[in-house]
Amino acid sequence: MRNSWLIALLLPLQVFSQSFVERTTTASNVRLSVTNVGTFGNAFRGYRDGTGVESCEFPAGSATEHLFEGGIWIGGKENGANIRVSTSAYDAPQGYAPGRGGFEFTAEVGGTSVVRSTLFDNPNFSPQAVSHQDYVSNFSDKNVIIPGTSIPIAQHLNPMNLEVQMETYNWNYNFSNFFVIVNMQIINDGTNYFDDLHIGLWNNTVVRNLNITPAGAGGAAFYSQGGNGYIDSLYMAYCYDSKGDEGFSDSYIGQKFLGAEDKFGFHHPEIDSAVNSITGGKELDTLNKSHYNAWIFNNSADAIYAFPTNDNQRYLKLTEGLNDHPCWNDPQNGQCLASINTDIQADLNAVGNRSDLVSVGPFRRFSPGDTITLSFAYILAKKNEDGNPNSDNNITQKEYLVNNASWAQTAFNGEDKNFNGILDPGEDTDGDGQITRFILPAPPAIPKTRIVAENNTINIYWDKRSESSIDPITQEKDFEGYRVYLSKLGFDVVGTQNLEEDFTNIAAFDLAGNNIFFDTGLDSILLDAPVYFDGDTTAYWYLYTIENIQNGWQYATAVTAFDKGDKASNLEPLESSILSNSFRTFAGTPINSNLKTTEPFVYPNPYYYGSSWEGQSNFQEESRKIMFANLPKRCVIRVFTVAGDFIDEINHDENYNGSDIRWFDTFGSENPDENTFSGGEHGWDLLSLDSQIIARGIYMYSVRDLDTGEQTLGKFIIIK
Repeated sequence: MRNSWLIALLLPLQVFSQSFVERTTTASNVRLSVTNVGTFGNAFRGYRDGTGVESCEFPAGSATEHLFEGGIWIGGKENGANIRVSTSAYDAPQGYAPGRGGFEFTAEVGGTSVVRSTLFDNPNFSPQAVSHQDYVSNFSDKNVIIPGTSIPIAQHLNPMNLEVQMETYNWNYNFSNFFVIVNMQIINDGTNYFDDLHIGLWNNTVVRNLNITPAGAGGAAFYSQGGNGYIDSLYMAYCYDSKGDEGFSDSYIGQKFLGAEDKFGFHHPEIDSAVNSITGGKELDTLNKSHYNAWIFNNSADAIYAFPTNDNQRYLKLTEGLNDHPCWNDPQNGQCLASINTDIQADLNAVGNRSDLVSVGPFRRFSPGDTITLSFAYILAKKNEDGNPNSDNNITQKEYLVNNASWAQTAFNGEDKNFNGILDPGEDTDGDGQITRFILPAPPAIPKTRIVAENNTINIYWDKRSESSIDPITQEKDFEGYRVYLSKLGFDVVGTQNLEEDFTNIAAFDLAGNNIFFDTGLDSILLDAPVYFDGDTTAYWYLYTIENIQNGWQYATAVTAFDKGDKASNLEPLESSILSNSFRTFAGTPINSNLKTTEPFVYPNPYYYGSSWEGQSNFQEESRKIMFANLPKRCVIRVFTVAGDFIDEINHDENYNGSDIRWFDTFGSENPDENTFSGGEHGWDLLSLDSQIIARGIYMYSVRDLDTGEQTLGKFIIIK
């Protein structure tokens, strides 16, 4: 999304520098904002000028957002009597701000967020890492004043004295890149105990495409288009765009409870017994339930769907769910007709702006020094298209959401294969004597790739690292082959970007002679000797060339490695991540070594406003693009009117990556270094040096070679 936002909430920089850290998940296909004070999403801060980061974007780069803001809720009966509730996020039209009511968890002065990764070549590699990208932070509710400031936290007078270590996990595997797991250790750091403790994840989910409907539209026009629901069997709430940007926001966001553990054992509504760590025996755990509540965002007037305004009301939401109500499954039964007499699920499926709360409990005696470990997951999924509108919200449309939720649960279960909360014989694969969670099967390592763009050609080089990968389950090398992917022409500017769908598999190569797949062999792409590039010590052994490429258009490329699978473990062949090895490439003219014989030129020329390669953006006038071609290795381009008025100056070198104009920020790679050009071309946004929109007409330009001093002149036409 990178250039579309909702509310310009400017937080005091001195507070940020002391205790507030915001990070965005990037390993998966989900761009979720995570802070070190227990909030998720960011209320679309920075949308007006594109300076902010994504709130919960899926697929990455699509501008389809799913979350305004969210956070954790914890409530219980202090010493068995007084109700206490602490929340990290709350219904607030402008989202988080230091001291704002409902944002009651804080980091200490100097508090940060630690980044870890299981990937060996990642600069944040750590043996303690769980996923391809972990964010680890610590915060508490014990402060009534923001640490390092004099700002009081509104209405936060009775802290529960809870310490929280929160970790978020996300992976780049194709079969797991659609969820982010939130794992928390909650510690009673006070002197009081809590009975009937409940823990929840609250979210104001909003599914809209910000390139189509700017968040700045605000109010009902933007927010009140969502449908909500809860899948009891999965302990998962969800939200979708019921009416707003159909065709551009066809996706779901879910929030799912995965499991919890305390001194009494493992807890999950699906499991009716747990091991008591004190007695060693099994005991009924039927009181542990999952509750779902939804209410109209920041609206306390509705009789049924009112948001809670005090601790007692918040605790009631944590402990009594709409899914417990007699109107939930059967609105025609006598109890329902005699009470609220409404179809709750139908109400939630209608368009609106709602907050969701998924909570679990009760947890029994939570004494000083006790720890509860609990996990939720944010789950994203594309709608399974069935020809019906989004508002239909049927079983077929939710198929991918349900499947993705299953993968998130599988990741959480880890060694607990039969999901009973007990380490059964044969499950302790790492031999540490306890259940290890958050384990996923792994495909071969991602090949390291180098892209070289030429005239109407893309060359893809890659190394052999994938072939040495050890499968974590079989402990054997199970590499089988490579696949090459290319995006469709115009994937970036037509509809909503979703690389997993936009990619086409154009070539595949696998080991010969083992009767697995097609036995094509690797010889056709294997080089006689490895290729090396300046400043890069990697040995590139393979080359695949794609020809007949349109110059100036953006293509995405990727190379993946896949394995043999494992029939004994009932594992299908797995493939490395497409998205984590994708590059945006612009074929074009090579570096021009002689301006006297080969003159630079501009294309398209004439340029018509609304050129087919430009796409649709909230920053349309700033996202136009023409290309200067046949440029020297280093040069200065100057643009003038035919009257000689100076318009703009552009500095070019062979390492150009498009980062100087908004088009590439909007439609190109999230990381500009993953935009690859031929070296002899440079984009221009048709804006003056003062960022003014230029008028239609004829324009002159000069190109001066900084190495030779040679200069040439040319002209182009702008037609509106």
